[in-house]
Amino acid sequence: MDGTHSIGETNKSTGLSILEKLGVTPLINAGGPNTKHSGSRPRAESTEAMNAMSEVFVDLEELLIAAGNEIAQLTGNEAATVTSGASGGLVVQAAAAMAKDDPERIAQLPITNGIPNELIIQRGHRFVYDHLYLAPGSQFVEVGRTTDCTIEEIDAAIGPNTAALIHLESPYKEKTGVPLTELSDLAHSHGLPVLADCASMLPPRENLTKYTSQGADLVSFSGGKAVRGPQSTGFLVGKTEWIEYARLNNAPNPGVTRAQKVSKEEIAGLLAALKVFTDIDENKETKNYLDQMNFIVDQIAEIPGLSAKVTHDYDHYIPHAVIVLNKDWKGPTYSEIAERLKAGSPRIYIASDYRDPAQCMWIDPLNLQDGEVEIVATQLRELLIKGASGF
Repeated sequence: MDGTHSIGETNKSTGLSILEKLGVTPLINAGGPNTKHSGSRPRAESTEAMNAMSEVFVDLEELLIAAGNEIAQLTGNEAATVTSGASGGLVVQAAAAMAKDDPERIAQLPITNGIPNELIIQRGHRFVYDHLYLAPGSQFVEVGRTTDCTIEEIDAAIGPNTAALIHLESPYKEKTGVPLTELSDLAHSHGLPVLADCASMLPPRENLTKYTSQGADLVSFSGGKAVRGPQSTGFLVGKTEWIEYARLNNAPNPGVTRAQKVSKEEIAGLLAALKVFTDIDENKETKNYLDQMNFIVDQIAEIPGLSAKVTHDYDHYIPHAVIVLNKDWKGPTYSEIAERLKAGSPRIYIASDYRDPAQCMWIDPLNLQDGEVEIVATQLRELLIKGASGF
């Protein structure tokens, strides 16, 4: 052979070969579906659906309406629509709250002259991505304190320029502020919608209907993360009226959200992933994660200066191996441990909590592939043993 390919021979790329060509080193994702570390691994059904959809053309508005109907049926909600990630859903929520189905207002955004544009948010519900609510020209009215808020304080903040009330469901936020049911009753008594960000709250699958049943008008979920659809997708569920407002304010229509396009391929990938997600036996899935995380804990639990256990609660959407460095720990900090693992070979990403300073770190099994649990356990054990010895 002279180095040329024979007829029919293909030169198939792999993820590793692409990264090698680019000079980028892959990592083992043991920290969960963090966007900075590639999100989650799309389901095979999702990528197959995306490839299939690439072969046809369609009126995108018709596809989005049909996809929304399918998502509503799969999730048990009144209505639904597709967004560009859960974060894109926040932009669409705010635009819908201000412009509704008024063509002139939709075209006017993000200029909000003459349009009610205030979004009331509890200080304890402020979070790193909430500025996305401001993208279509809205502004925040903050109430309460970072630790608590009263319904009376929210009621007093409502005025003629109020467009909506915001509610956040997120790890470490469960007991912060006014419950969603009370917030919804107040909002609706003033003819206002409740916009809920619940991006990270799947599973459990019961959450697909929990927040809408508690009165939220628009709820934003990620289509990546545990659903394992295309990382750049999300979906809104909620009341028919407000979902229609959201759809009218969203791409591919011209307007402030035009940059938030979701392709026909991504729509198909999201639907396929969500079908699998809603069909899975959650108890069986949880048991598999428990077994993996118990293995991790067994490898490190006896190391002096730390405690380790498997935790599955509001703050940990699936079972996690949670590690706490005790007062007598003499080794590296949480961030230093994470940095050393990421600098190792193979590179490993683990996560710590969102508080400042961090109070724990964890292993998340969602993205671990065959053989990687053992690699993570070995690397982590070796690093922690050295750390406990002061190295």
